[in-house]
Amino acid sequence: MRLLPFTQSPSLAIFSFMYTVQVNAVFSAAHHLVAYKGKCENQHGHNWRVTACVQGETLGSEGMLIDFGDLKKFLREICAELDHSDVNTHPYFAEHNPTAENIAHWIYTRLSASLKTAGCPAAVRQVTVEENEGSIAGFSAPSTPRQA
Repeated sequence: MRLLPFTQSPSLAIFSFMYTVQVNAVFSAAHHLVAYKGKCENQHGHNWRVTACVQGETLGSEGMLIDFGDLKKFLREICAELDHSDVNTHPYFAEHNPTAENIAHWIYTRLSASLKTAGCPAAVRQVTVEENEGSIAGFSAPSTPRQA
């Protein structure tokens, strides 16, 4: 059996393949949920673990999508805004309930802007936020184009 080169495989022609790079950062912060009935309506804290994954179709001349150190720097700068704070007092979260989902969305948006400002061709694929071990929420780019 003769195998076709990967880039010429007809059965894979409909897919767009991506390189990915993923990094983690942590921050400690308190929050309380608004319009929620339960323990989490009271102020409490977490050691949040954030994972950011970026993607791109091509690599730079050095063979990298983005330098791990650069991506970590961007993510850590964003997380530093929330570190050792009451998340509810942050301007964005004064208008948005500081759920793990909304925190992931905020980090995704900020990281996307940081990459764009830096002229990086990578795009944010997904940001996940873990508030406790095994309790993870995320925000990600659409996996398929929307149809009108």
